[in-house]
Amino acid sequence: MAGNDKRRGGMRKTNKKGMVVGSGGQRRRGLKGKGPTPKAEERVSHPAKKRADQRAKADQQRAKRQAAADSQPELVCGRNPVVECIRAGVPASGLYVAQGIDIDDRVNEAVREAKSRGISVVDIPRFELDRLTNNAMHQGLALQVPQFKYAHPEDVLKAAHDSGMPPLIVALDGVTDPRNLGAVIRSAAAFGAHGVIVPQRRSAGITAVAWRTSAGTAAKLPVAKAVNLTRTLKDLKNEGLMVIGLDADADVTSDELELATGPLVVVVGSEGRGLSRLVRETCDQTVSIPMAGGVESLNASVAAGVVLSEVARRRRTR
Repeated sequence: MAGNDKRRGGMRKTNKKGMVVGSGGQRRRGLKGKGPTPKAEERVSHPAKKRADQRAKADQQRAKRQAAADSQPELVCGRNPVVECIRAGVPASGLYVAQGIDIDDRVNEAVREAKSRGISVVDIPRFELDRLTNNAMHQGLALQVPQFKYAHPEDVLKAAHDSGMPPLIVALDGVTDPRNLGAVIRSAAAFGAHGVIVPQRRSAGITAVAWRTSAGTAAKLPVAKAVNLTRTLKDLKNEGLMVIGLDADADVTSDELELATGPLVVVVGSEGRGLSRLVRETCDQTVSIPMAGGVESLNASVAAGVVLSEVARRRRTR
């Protein structure tokens, strides 16, 4: 009976006095697993969880600081840069003039043109202008320009189709110098491109320096940001555009660029490493610029200008 009772989970004898209640299957249920072990980052008391929370908090703070910075206007500093921006029609909301500075033709022109364009002219103490410009070499003049509003790559393609001409778009792959960016935008506008696309990460943006270098064309030509440049290039290819990349080791030169007269995307690589691997693999063709021997490669903006000039020439003579 004792053996039967034990098998049935009933009463059993022990060394203790009297009868005790059996486990009733509780032990077997206790041996069942509780599912997969959570990752270290998901365990409340684990150090990895605390580190993950700290990283997430730091990322949030960084994003807030970036958003705050993006909402702030920028200042173009220096007499020549300020005059150039005003002449080029760069949108501006204020001209700061330090009190007590030596007045020359550039200062007079900046003040006169700013007033005629409806730009506020503010006289402030020099130390205050030093503070606003973070002690930059302002020479007593600073022009306040708004944060640039980027287009979407689809907007650039729409502008190209609306032009009635074969689309011509310039894409930058890792160009980090804002002066090069501004110069590329200027060349793109000069040679009939319909817009410029820059990656969201690891790329120069439209800063005050880029505004100045573009000579105001950044206000007239759509400039878009791509979350993923490779994916954007593939989307443009699906829309019927051919993608060419500038590469010093390419087999085809700009003199032999037969694709120039059709819908085209010209991709310019970074100042140092050139095209990234994924972007190069996405290109339908890579193109080099013929140069005299013993000459170093051209920088990004000059190379873009040379190839865009050849594209424009072929389109005029087709």
